[in-house]
Amino acid sequence: MEFQENVLKFISESLINAGETVSMAESVTSGFLQFSFSQMKDASQFFKGGITVYTLDEKVNLLRIDQEKAERCNCVSMEIAEDLALNIARLFKTDWSIGVTGYATPVEESDYQIFAYFAFSYKNEIIFSKKMSLHPRTKAVNAQMYYSEFILGCYQGEIDRLLSSE
Repeated sequence: MEFQENVLKFISESLINAGETVSMAESVTSGFLQFSFSQMKDASQFFKGGITVYTLDEKVNLLRIDQEKAERCNCVSMEIAEDLALNIARLFKTDWSIGVTGYATPVEESDYQIFAYFAFSYKNEIIFSKKMSLHPRTKAVNAQMYYSEFILGCYQGEIDRLLSSE
C-alpha cells in the first residue's frame, strides 16, 4: 500500500511541476487506471480523463483503431495498445497517455493465457511499450489490479526518465 501511495504521489507531483497532462484508453484494466489517477492529489490539474473501451466497435468508433487490424488480433496486440495511447492523447489533447489492452481471463483467442500489452505516449510519440504476462489461474480482478499497478510503476519510471532530463 505504501509503495502504491508513493507511486501515485510521485506521478501527480511530477505532472503538476511540469505543467503536463495525461489521459488513458483502457480495455483489460477496466477503469482501474482511471480510478488510480482520480485518487491522486490535485488530479484535476493534470488528469484530463480516459475511456474504457471493451469492444472492437468502440475501439474503432471512439478511438479510430483500424478495424481490419483490430479484427486480425481480436483487438489485443502491441500495435493496438500503441494506437490506443496515441489516439487518446489526440482526443484529450494531453502531453502523456496510456493505452492498454489484453486478457484478464484465459480464453481460446489468447491461447488460454492471460496477458496485457500497454504503451505510453509522450508528445504524440510512443516512448514505451511492454507485454505483461500472468499465470493463467490468476483471478480476473487480481489480474486487472496487477496490470494496473505494474503499469503505474512503469509510468513512474518513464516520467522520472524523461522529466528529470529536462
